[in-house]
Amino acid sequence: MRILGISAYYHDAAAAILHDGQVLAAAQEERFTRKKHDSRFPHHAIHACLEQTGTRPSEIDFVAFYDKPFLKFERLLETYLAFAPRGFSSFRTALPVWIKDKLFQRGTLLQELKALQAGIDWDKRLLFSEHHLSHAASAYYPSPFESAAVLTMDGVGEWTTTSVAHGRGRELKVMKEIQFPHSLGLLYSAFTYYTGFKVNSGEYKVMGLAPYGEPRFLREIKEHLIDIKEDGSFRLNLEYFDYCTGLRMTNAKFDQLFGGLARKPEQKLTQREMDLAASVQAVTEEVVIKLARGLAKESGERNLCLAGGVALNCVANGKLLRDGCFERLWLQPAAGDAGGALGAAQVAYYLHAKRPRHVNGAMDGMRGGYLGPQYSNDEIAQRLRAAGAVFEVFDDQKILAESADALAQGKALGWFQGRMEFGPRALGARSILGDARSPSMQKQLNLKVKYRESFRPFAPAVLAEDAPKYFNIDCESPYMLLVADVRDEHRIAMTEEEKKFFGIEKLNVPRSSIPAVTHVDYSARVQTVHRETNPRFYELIAAFKQRTGCPVIVNTSFNVRGEPIVGSPEDAFRCFMGTEIETLAVGNCFLRKEAQNPALRQNYEHKFELD
Repeated sequence: MRILGISAYYHDAAAAILHDGQVLAAAQEERFTRKKHDSRFPHHAIHACLEQTGTRPSEIDFVAFYDKPFLKFERLLETYLAFAPRGFSSFRTALPVWIKDKLFQRGTLLQELKALQAGIDWDKRLLFSEHHLSHAASAYYPSPFESAAVLTMDGVGEWTTTSVAHGRGRELKVMKEIQFPHSLGLLYSAFTYYTGFKVNSGEYKVMGLAPYGEPRFLREIKEHLIDIKEDGSFRLNLEYFDYCTGLRMTNAKFDQLFGGLARKPEQKLTQREMDLAASVQAVTEEVVIKLARGLAKESGERNLCLAGGVALNCVANGKLLRDGCFERLWLQPAAGDAGGALGAAQVAYYLHAKRPRHVNGAMDGMRGGYLGPQYSNDEIAQRLRAAGAVFEVFDDQKILAESADALAQGKALGWFQGRMEFGPRALGARSILGDARSPSMQKQLNLKVKYRESFRPFAPAVLAEDAPKYFNIDCESPYMLLVADVRDEHRIAMTEEEKKFFGIEKLNVPRSSIPAVTHVDYSARVQTVHRETNPRFYELIAAFKQRTGCPVIVNTSFNVRGEPIVGSPEDAFRCFMGTEIETLAVGNCFLRKEAQNPALRQNYEHKFELD
């Protein structure tokens, strides 16, 4: 049985294909259209998944959509009525869009599917899941657990913002929900907006900014904005927010509570924004841990699966793991709406078609997250040549040796290999890599390669067996979704003078023997690299270790700020030529910046809309 899962029309459109329960392919539309968080129907992603798996449209048994548009429209209507007349102008703008494009989505989807292939009765094959059920399915079914508790948290689906579920065998049942407008994701997004970052995009910046601050607004948040119960359930005080009417996230009362207007985008960051970030991060961690403790007590389960946008908060995930209320965690790498495409397909397979679930006994069912398209070496060479690239073609051993040498020499390396990752993290297939030992690498990559804020941290990619030697972590973290502290023996103690630094002043103080991946609080967002799922990336790090004695490198996504991660060899070459990346390995083709035609240089610094 083959099932196509689709998410679209809100943000992060994506497609996924399941064959007899196995995840064969998944991809986000943005990687093909080059429009960040592209929400349009995922034509390109669907074609890529069909091509990758050798599937003809006629072979698809079911098409599963990740949420229910009518329920979402019901929430829109009820919310505007509840807040009338304050939200009328926003309602007047939204209603025509809903009636034209969103309300009658079944018809829209059928029209798109007929364009995929006519003569098929798509109407009988089209199914709809619920938003949070799709999230829960994407978390539970690919996990390595026979049974597990499941926690999903995001901004909002149809009505639900938080759900707890229980999975056993093929069964998955949602037990409890918290509904809109009470939302942990929207609370975090309100602070994203207030600190001057873009909602649905900049939340990870707030998380990265938090360690520079102190949670001095914790009392104000807990006394005025959110009431947190002992089991983690919560309610927001809507007097301080404006998101129900769609005008903006916060209002004048919120401004008054925190002593000023929202920071404007690109305005200089102050200690106030850092403290606000630290405060909302602390509240988020408290809610997540209390929810999980309550779920552990109620379910009796020792395994927990997580999905939804809040599950991308790797700092909270790391603290949840260390809390120990669950013995094992599994996190869906595409935890946001893109992963809903995968979850919808799994709902169709296990709950609609009632097919049995088989746990594979290995790491999980996500194939390391490498589910997108790939290119042969011949195709790569042909595409690069057509783009005007100058390159050498090496055998497998030579490409690893040249790449490891470049890293050991302190050069930034573009790394485009194998199948593209599914989800927001680059996991060693579409990555920019660097030497984690370099005190200047973090700043160099941020300012000269990524063209983004200097405070933003980078993740370490480490050989799985060496991870416990460098980080306080004793489990796998293949998807870069857990934060752990750097071990004491690798830390560099701060001087008395350095301890007096505030905010961004802390940035330039080397914290460890791997300063490029050590955040200001001695933490790191760890990716454990496994030979089984990505042998070439594993061998590259092993070759770097052989040269330097260090099994840790910097891994960041292959893009500049505001750009989707590169999806094709041409994308990789353009980004290489538009930034100060010195070397590039695309398949077995190796490029050096100094060998390229200077006329092909681009200025990528302002090419994409800021994120």
